Amino acid sequence: MTQTPVVVRPLTLTENERYFYGEYGYLTIPGLLAEGIVADLREQVLDVLAANGIHRAQLDQASDTADKLRQNPQYLAGSLLDGLINGPNTLAIASQLIGGRAVRYLPFTAVKAGGGGGQFHFHQDNNYTQHDPALGSINIWVALDEMTPENGCLQMVPGSHKAGVLDWENAGDGDSHRKVKLDPKTFLPIRMRAGDAVAFTRLTVHGSGPNYTNQARVAYGLQYHREDVNYFDAKDESWKLLVANRRFQTEPVEKLGPQ
Repeated sequence: MTQTPVVVRPLTLTENERYFYGEYGYLTIPGLLAEGIVADLREQVLDVLAANGIHRAQLDQASDTADKLRQNPQYLAGSLLDGLINGPNTLAIASQLIGGRAVRYLPFTAVKAGGGGGQFHFHQDNNYTQHDPALGSINIWVALDEMTPENGCLQMVPGSHKAGVLDWENAGDGDSHRKVKLDPKTFLPIRMRAGDAVAFTRLTVHGSGPNYTNQARVAYGLQYHREDVNYFDAKDESWKLLVANRRFQTEPVEKLGPQ
């Protein structure tokens, strides 16, 4: 059995931090990653994309709408990414915020190309696969570069999770991305240093602006859910237990590249 490396430092959240998350729908977590790990973890994220045909030179200059966010769920067994996704310290942080044992759900690279990598419109994660209870699921977004408005940092709408599931429409960029119909007028850019993270609920409205720098903005999206969370299966229009569907779990692979 491959042992995953320690990537996330141990952290017990305070009552005030848990309250803030419940009240505003997000929580910044400075210094989530263990010391000295960021550069190697960033390289592994770029290696995943390169193995799947998206090479680093392409990420320095946006060329199409996909460059607003390059997403890929692959990660090698025993890698730093494996440790980030499945390590006990990561799972413990997620569990503290969702109020139960955290189960892995669809992790992904979150890389925005430089040179104008586009806007990712304001949306809710629950506008895609619906979870119930939606607040039993969480996204922990990990910065592997400094995140600023200039390179397309996350933008959060505090308290928006309290409005429930909002109406959505296609983002209009020729892809499958969805945006909330009412574009928020008030939002907060989430500035982060490399190694920081922000956790937010599946109902919290968020997005990101264009990357105006000449370097790719590299991050990683972790997702988890409680064991009691259901998802809506659109094929037969019924709710089903999420943990029972293995296709949502994204197991590690032994070799990167097209499967």
